[in-house]
Amino acid sequence: MSKLLVQEKEIVVPGQDLAEGMDYLPGEDVIRDKDKLVSTKLGIVGLSGRLVRIVPLNGPYVPKRGDLVIGKIVGVGIGGWRVNIGWPFEANLSVKDATSDFIEKGSDLSKYFNYGDYIIVEIVNVASSKIIDLSMKGPGLRKLGSGRLITIPATKVPRVIGKQGSMISLVKDYTGCKISVGQNGIIWLKGDEPKKELLAIKAINKIENESHISGLTDRMKEFLEREKNGL
Repeated sequence: MSKLLVQEKEIVVPGQDLAEGMDYLPGEDVIRDKDKLVSTKLGIVGLSGRLVRIVPLNGPYVPKRGDLVIGKIVGVGIGGWRVNIGWPFEANLSVKDATSDFIEKGSDLSKYFNYGDYIIVEIVNVASSKIIDLSMKGPGLRKLGSGRLITIPATKVPRVIGKQGSMISLVKDYTGCKISVGQNGIIWLKGDEPKKELLAIKAINKIENESHISGLTDRMKEFLEREKNGL
């Protein structure tokens, strides 16, 4: 008979048994060892039906196809751009994947995206650790304008976003800021007042630091209500 040995949001260590029996399925950072599911990382348990996964508490960002990330233009070539996405190797953004506009061969591509520009892109291909292709053809993918950039560990991104975007929506509602969260841990935000931007940053840092503690949503509501009244 199958049995779940842990609870949702419980902190577990590598090698810890999570479930017994064949009714439960291994998700991210979980392996099957005979009739048991075992954690491979220090992290928080996530349950989705019969799927058991671990949200790591630490570790570097690892690019995956389909990830939406925020990157910095670090190279401009003949056929596209080189982008730093927080990985040891730069990613590629080709002209054909950057825009639907016709760009004449030999055009100065820095007129579109220049050194130091930040963009929101989707990872469309990970052929190896050194070959990562990006695209800007999708809703919300664009060049970012003026605003503030902050960086958090990529492992904290799921908690900052929340289930179905609930946590980041809470921060947006209380601060009035526009916020874009990259799955590589880079966050861009812009508000109509510096003090609102600072509140958003303070809230995101609080989520980052307390992501492993239960009851975070209620604490964040109380925190944002209190801080907003003090603005």
